Amino acid sequence: MNTLAWLDRLIAFDTVSRHSNLGLIEEVRDALRAQGLTPWLNPNAEGSKANLFCTLPAQDGGTQGGIILSGHTDVVPVDGQDWSSDPFKLTDKGDGRLYARGSCDMKGFIACALALVPEFLAQPRAKPLHLAFSYDEEIACVGAPFMLAELQARGIRADGCVVGEPTSMKPVVAHKGLNFYRCRVHGKAAHSSLTPQGCNAIEYAARLICHIRDLADAWRAEGPFDDAFDVPYTTITTNQISGGIAPNTLPELCEFSFEFRNLPGLAPADVHIRIERYVQDELLPRMQREFAGARIELERGGAAPALDASEQAAVTELVRALTADRAVRKVAYGTEAGLFQGIGIPTVLCGPGSIEQAHKVDEYVEVAQLEQCERFLRRLAQSL
Repeated sequence: MNTLAWLDRLIAFDTVSRHSNLGLIEEVRDALRAQGLTPWLNPNAEGSKANLFCTLPAQDGGTQGGIILSGHTDVVPVDGQDWSSDPFKLTDKGDGRLYARGSCDMKGFIACALALVPEFLAQPRAKPLHLAFSYDEEIACVGAPFMLAELQARGIRADGCVVGEPTSMKPVVAHKGLNFYRCRVHGKAAHSSLTPQGCNAIEYAARLICHIRDLADAWRAEGPFDDAFDVPYTTITTNQISGGIAPNTLPELCEFSFEFRNLPGLAPADVHIRIERYVQDELLPRMQREFAGARIELERGGAAPALDASEQAAVTELVRALTADRAVRKVAYGTEAGLFQGIGIPTVLCGPGSIEQAHKVDEYVEVAQLEQCERFLRRLAQSL
């Protein structure tokens, strides 16, 4: 199949993160097996989803080293979006764009890589190429860490990795880290006319939320800064909250979620410690003077480490040479690239489509971007 045929097939699988991706993964596995390859799957604990990894050996049969082409198979929901076409059917409106959920983020890159497998296999490469397709990237990179652990357990090594997130086929060398938290503040319910008998969970949650905002304001005013980012400092925001059962009842429970996006070089653990210290040293003692059983639970959710690629890394130099682009680009959104870097595989981002189209109604990828990606991947394979 060519790239457009592969993209049409991949889009037809509804791989919104809340659903299984096994149909897509098994289709890809079977297509690779039919070409004489031996892909392996790395399922989640429930067996409802899986990562896929496949090595295209070098001419001499070697499987170590080379470059990983990485992409995630899940997509974000279309709930509440008023699409002008079926989001799970690739639609060509004759304007040079292909519309569908995931066309840009990021099944376009996966389609290009799969379409070129026959060409890759026919090339006399001195080093292997690897395909790494993950699940649940869109919910804080849940799936990729299991695949990377399996790579290490199998002793598979690579010289570099290209994550094909939508960058308009321009190299991106850094992104922020993503860190998600859920907080539960437990107080004591009471009738609102008898406030001394209770402990108001919402009010104490509000104090913690204001402390989180103070951290955000300090980073914005004092840094550290990296002006290569569109937002050049670490950010932290509270984005969901719930609590209380009635206007005349002190709330026993308040829950809220927050996230922070840290610049490379700022350790997420340090941010956690600062928030935990405020909870333990100031907030919780005050609550427990009102109610001895008061408590605050701070639970870390998904996380994706920051990426900060070395300009001296061979894969960075290679991608820059192939794209003839020396500009330094750093982005605020997160990807799986930092995970690959974390196990010692130098990684950069470069893929078709614009992040400005990702996750939106009528998401699209330009046909010209897919063609540019094909040329890039051909040259990358030839360089091996």
